[in-house]
Amino acid sequence: MVLGRLFSKKWLFLTNTITSGGLLAIGDGLQQSIERKSAISNKYDWARTGRMFLVGLACGPPHHYWYVWLDKVLKPHQVWKKILADQLIAAPFFAAFFFYGMGSLENKTPAEVTTEFRSKFPTVYAFDWFFWPPIQYVNFHYVPSRFRVLYVNGATVVWDVFLSYMKHHDQVMKNLQKHQADEGRIKLKYST
Repeated sequence: MVLGRLFSKKWLFLTNTITSGGLLAIGDGLQQSIERKSAISNKYDWARTGRMFLVGLACGPPHHYWYVWLDKVLKPHQVWKKILADQLIAAPFFAAFFFYGMGSLENKTPAEVTTEFRSKFPTVYAFDWFFWPPIQYVNFHYVPSRFRVLYVNGATVVWDVFLSYMKHHDQVMKNLQKHQADEGRIKLKYST
């Protein structure tokens, strides 16, 4: 009953927005768990997860309206056209939205964000073409329209682990190398 209410027309926008933020935060949490188990990082970065949550919240409304618009413009049987539109229009938009949103929350300059986006976007977009078309085929062919954003958000948890990795891997590795160098200096200092 509650689930039905959350996905009613009255609450769908809010539900889609909150799940977008929550699931991006969960994806980052999973990625940080992987980093900790791999000894790449030794502590959980709650601020990082918070930034991911905020960017996810900000992505919720465009995601909501994107699927509403696709359903209005393209007929239900035009699944491949929806997938193509999603890949050619939405994917680059949301990738840019993610990197620029995260960069602004990290107090990076527009030039720094643009440099990061240019270096990471080709990998993100290539993987996007591998990951999303099969998921979107199921979404557009089988999932009722009011559950589309939820379905995509569910798949997004896996995608968000990848995005978190792409966004933070170089920073995490730099911190690990600095930590290892500091440990080496401490050991060297005490061994002499």
